[in-house]
Amino acid sequence: MSPDFLRPFRPLVAGIASIFMISVAHAESSHGIAMYGDPALPPDFVSLPYANPDAPKGGKVVFGNTGGYNSLNPFLQKGTSPWQLPFWTHESLMGRSWDEPFTLYGLLAESVETPPDRSWVEFTLREEARFSDGTPVTIDDVIWSYETLGTQGHLRYRGFWDKIDRIEQTGPRSVRITFNVPDRELALLAGMRPILQKAQWQDKEFADAALHDVPIGTGPYVIDSYEAGRYVNLRRNPEYWGQDIPFRRGTMNLDEMRIEFYGDGSVLFEAFKAGELSAVREFNGDKWDTQYSFPAVQRGDVIKTEIPHGKPSGMTGFVMNTRKAPFDDWRVREALTLAFNFEFINDTITGGAQPRITSYFSGSDLAMQPGPAQGQVKALLEPFASDLIPGTLEGYELPKGDGSARNRANIRKATKLLTEAGWTVQDGVLRNTNGDPFKMTVLLQQGDSEMASVVEIFSRALERLGIQVMTEQVDNAQYVGRTGELDFDVTPFRRALSLSPGNEQRLYWGSENADTPGTRNLMGVASPAVDAMIDAMLASETPEDFTAATRALDRVLTAGRYVIPIWSFDVGRIAHIRELKFPETVPIYGDGPQYMPEVWWYDAG
Repeated sequence: MSPDFLRPFRPLVAGIASIFMISVAHAESSHGIAMYGDPALPPDFVSLPYANPDAPKGGKVVFGNTGGYNSLNPFLQKGTSPWQLPFWTHESLMGRSWDEPFTLYGLLAESVETPPDRSWVEFTLREEARFSDGTPVTIDDVIWSYETLGTQGHLRYRGFWDKIDRIEQTGPRSVRITFNVPDRELALLAGMRPILQKAQWQDKEFADAALHDVPIGTGPYVIDSYEAGRYVNLRRNPEYWGQDIPFRRGTMNLDEMRIEFYGDGSVLFEAFKAGELSAVREFNGDKWDTQYSFPAVQRGDVIKTEIPHGKPSGMTGFVMNTRKAPFDDWRVREALTLAFNFEFINDTITGGAQPRITSYFSGSDLAMQPGPAQGQVKALLEPFASDLIPGTLEGYELPKGDGSARNRANIRKATKLLTEAGWTVQDGVLRNTNGDPFKMTVLLQQGDSEMASVVEIFSRALERLGIQVMTEQVDNAQYVGRTGELDFDVTPFRRALSLSPGNEQRLYWGSENADTPGTRNLMGVASPAVDAMIDAMLASETPEDFTAATRALDRVLTAGRYVIPIWSFDVGRIAHIRELKFPETVPIYGDGPQYMPEVWWYDAG
């Protein structure tokens, strides 16, 4: 064949080669990966900035959970397991720094590689990575874990699996995951999947795991003993493989951690006062100020510590199930919000010590701005103008009461909205045009005395509107089952949010799983605008675009009146025995569940 034959194709071949070389050149291996820009820590960092690399190892502590558990497998949809287990017993390829909005550093993987468009990501395992039984972590374990969790695991893992085009071994210790959708966050999410041991499940059905089938992990702790529903005891693995890698240095310092289970928060608090627990988190500012002067505090045996943070408020309040009438009508939801006399309730329950949440991302730069939508936020929302709930584009603020118990002005506004929605009072009972009475049940967990007190005050206001309110308190297992089956009218709701929201937003309020049992979208919102704002967030390539999309999402959710917000947790409050110490540097996420006990240590001196 003559070389001249190839002459017409040489520019095309050269172009393809050039594109390939550029892609290879730009897909460089790194010690970490950030959602935007570069990781803050250099490749030779010694430890995380909020960890003490010289922290001593040792000590035994006891923590308390309310409710119970019926499983020690936190990766399945069925059953209830202690929430701490995934953080203490298992690890992922990369670990998150809580001092950056969203940055990962090598954990089981020593490096990560991805092209500029993040259409794929490749991880290289550390040669020394081991499971708690001493066997090495292999690429086979990684691939099996992704597929098994993605097809048989908890619902929170399955959405990611659907976005994988292929996962393949590319070397003795390397694995590449190629995605089937354009989404820059997927490369980071890939690094956060827990890795389980394939051999453990060789002759078992993972989805049918029994209580005693404890998944083998690679984490610093192993389950030492347990009694179903009563306690779980964990010990630090003396042969833990990762104790000297930078990400782990100065972390997981406690030798033994025990989780005791209590019927309710009041019993747990009394156990702490009696010296049976090592630490508690307090979420009520008034209780913090008035009930933490017991003898151990006065002696200095218990220390009250406040931990600042810079994270969004998230959403805490009472969620309404919009799959059911009449909660599918925004006017009814606004009426209930008007009747919720926050100023009076807050003063009664917390002494007015905690400010109200004003939106899902309030307290951060990602929060919706007051007044009408402007600029890029407005441009994102205008295509959906005809479907948006009133107040979304124009601006929405939570109603404010006058602080009195009667809250007359807001009750009048609520009555007007209910009338517009077809509800009128007949013989003291609020009824619709068919004559059906307005009845609602608030589902509570047994032992949640604070929320029960809030509901009691709220109920009195609703009764003045002619609404019949019932409170149903069930145990932890029943509560998980009822909410999982979406069997509720109104129930307490808590959703923590980060400074780098991403794909988890689909789980929280995306349309796709709105009616799926076990969904985290408890309110049942199914909004094209919400879906589009999440898409815009995930497609953002600049911080400015990302902020605009998040503010737009916050605006749609807040104006949707899906949750009646209560108070925010603007500072973390931990009461703990004096032997527990922590570093001076506090991460921007403050007192998250990974902060204490992750970087704390025990010092009896």
